[in-house]
Amino acid sequence: MLKTILLTILAIVAAALIYAATKPDNFRIERSATIKAPPERIYPLIADFHQWEAWSPWEKIDPALKRTYSGAPGGVGAIYEWNGNKDVGQGRMEIVDTSPPSKVVLKLDFMKPFEAHNNVSFTLTRQQDESTQVTQAMYGPSPYISKVMSLFFSMDKMVGEKYEEGLANLKAQAETWPPRPANANSAAPGKQP
Repeated sequence: MLKTILLTILAIVAAALIYAATKPDNFRIERSATIKAPPERIYPLIADFHQWEAWSPWEKIDPALKRTYSGAPGGVGAIYEWNGNKDVGQGRMEIVDTSPPSKVVLKLDFMKPFEAHNNVSFTLTRQQDESTQVTQAMYGPSPYISKVMSLFFSMDKMVGEKYEEGLANLKAQAETWPPRPANANSAAPGKQP
């Protein structure tokens, strides 16, 4: 009886591991929002990491978050590094491509709590009613361990909810003109990668 139970458990685990191996080798998480502002007003809030504090939801998670800015002040070559609690971890973002005022592409490197290397893009598309559709996407390779983890939780749901929150914050910031400074006191909304 015990042998049958153990063999059944092993078969289930093996089936799960084999199933995980069939998952795609790449992933993409994407969310969009329409903002009642032109791309020229929204783009600087994305292309300057100093502005992220005003809208990125990850900034709210750890009040003691340590931030380092280096490289260019904004646009290609701008670098933002963070080191925080277990919920935000440690990582680095660098703007690697831009097309003002319609695109910003970041290289995103997580060091803790797990290592991962992905890309994040923001695409700003002008609409006929003078609003802008902003699409945020994260994409990259999906190593085997990520495939196994996807059997137990949805990265699309977890990250996607934060993207939705960030886009809502970005909307509030962009639709308030002039925007509040990122370092304003408690009246300013929050931020992150």
